[in-house]
Amino acid sequence: MRLSATEIAAATEGEIVIGSTDAVAQSFSIDSRTLEPGGCFVALTAERDGHDFVADAFTGGATVAIVGRVVDIGDATEPRALIRVADPLVALGALGALARDRLAGATVVGITGSAGKTATKDLLAAAIGRARRISASPVSFNNEAGLPLTLLGAEPDTEVVVAEMGARFAGNIADLCAIARPGVGVITNIGLAHAGLLGGRAGVAAVKGELLEALPADGVAVLDAGDEHTPELARRTQARVVRVTLGAVADAQVHATDVAIDEQLRPSFRLATPEGSVAVRLGVRGEHQVLNAAMAAAVALEVGVPLDEIAVGLAGAESAPWRMELTRTPRGVVVLNDAYNASPTSTTAALRALARLPVTGRRMAVLGEMRELGAEADAAHADIGRVAVECGVDVMVVVGAEARPVGTGARAAARGSVEVVDVTDAAAALDAVAQRAEPGDAVLVKASRAVGLERVAEALTDEAAFA
Repeated sequence: MRLSATEIAAATEGEIVIGSTDAVAQSFSIDSRTLEPGGCFVALTAERDGHDFVADAFTGGATVAIVGRVVDIGDATEPRALIRVADPLVALGALGALARDRLAGATVVGITGSAGKTATKDLLAAAIGRARRISASPVSFNNEAGLPLTLLGAEPDTEVVVAEMGARFAGNIADLCAIARPGVGVITNIGLAHAGLLGGRAGVAAVKGELLEALPADGVAVLDAGDEHTPELARRTQARVVRVTLGAVADAQVHATDVAIDEQLRPSFRLATPEGSVAVRLGVRGEHQVLNAAMAAAVALEVGVPLDEIAVGLAGAESAPWRMELTRTPRGVVVLNDAYNASPTSTTAALRALARLPVTGRRMAVLGEMRELGAEADAAHADIGRVAVECGVDVMVVVGAEARPVGTGARAAARGSVEVVDVTDAAAALDAVAQRAEPGDAVLVKASRAVGLERVAEALTDEAAFA
C-alpha cells in the first residue's frame, strides 16, 4: 500500500511535526530491523519502546515514522516525515481500515481458533494461490498490530486476503473484524488455549464467535462439524454455514475420508465436497493437518477455485518454522520440532504424530509449559502426561515448574513404565536428552513459545550435543 505523509496524517488524525508532506511510504513495519527502504515505521510501545528506534529506522531508509511523541530524526532535508498521533497502535489500526477500504473488491477471510490458525492460513494460501491473487498474514500476524500490517501489505489487485485473528480479551476479535470486515470466517476449533485470559472454554467460544457475528448475511462461516461448540456458534451468525468433518457426518458439506499417514508423517486423504471428490496428498506433517486442509479447501471452493487446483495447491503447502519439522541427525536420532507454541490440542496432536513415527529405538518427549490456561492449567498438563503414556512415550523430560503436572499425570498412568525427568529449563532439557538419546530414538520437542524449546531441537541436530 502506497500512502503519502499527508494521507497517513489524515487517516490517523495525526500531525506532520517534522519533515515533508511529500514523503511517501510504500510499506509498513513495527520493527526497524526489517523495515524496507521507503517504508513507514510505526513506533509501538511494548516490551521495548519503538521511539528508541526511530532514528535507526530513518537511517535504514524509512521515509515516514508514526510516533506518540516527538523524537530526534537527524537531517530532515530529505523527503521524510515524522507524524505525531495520540496512540501509534490506534493509528496503525486506522491505516489498516484505510487499506481495507482500498481493497473493496477483495474477499477477506478471517481465521481464528484455539489451535491450527497459522497452519490453516498457510494451507488456505496454498489452496487458493494458484487461481487467485492472494495475500496472507506473514508468520503469526494475528493481533492489533499484525492484522493491520497484513492489510497494508496486500497489493492493490489482491482478490483474497487471509487474516489470522487471535484473542486475549473479550471484544478482541470484534475489534479486528471492524478493521478487516471479513466476508468469510473460519473457526478451527474451540479448546483451552488462552482460556486463562478468556474465562475458560466457554469464554474462548464466546470470543471466537465474535468473528461469526461480524460476517455479513451473504458471507460464509466454515466450522468443524465435530466440535461440540459448533451448533452454538452456528446460531450466532447470519451467514451461511459450511460444516467440515473427518469421516462421514450427515450435516457436513465437506468430508475428509480414507486418511493415511506415511513414514514422514505426511497425510493423504479423499476430499468429498458438493463439487465432487478428489485425492489429496499433503506435504505438511501430522494427521491433525487433514481437518485444517479440509477447512482450507472449503474456503477455496467458496471463492471459486476449482477442486483439482485446490488439491494441487494443498500438495505444495509448507509449514512455518518450528512446526512439525522432522530431522534425522547424523547420529541417527529423529527430532520432531514442534516448539513454536503449545496448547492441549496441539500437544496432543504432536504426541500422536510421535507415536506414528517408525523408530527402532525409544520415543522421547521434551514437554514444557502450555501457558495461559488459567484454572484449567494443572488438569490440562496432567492430561497431557496421560496422553503421552497412551502414545507410547518411553522417556519424558518435563521442563519448568509450571509443567510438573505433566510428569505427575504420566507417572500415575505409566506406573513405572515411563522414565520421567524433571528439569528447570531448556539447557537442562538438552543435557537430559543428550545423556539418553541413542541412534534409532525419536525426540519430540513441544511447549509454549516463551519456554524457548526450539533451542533444544536445534541443538539436538548438532553432533556436539552428544559429545
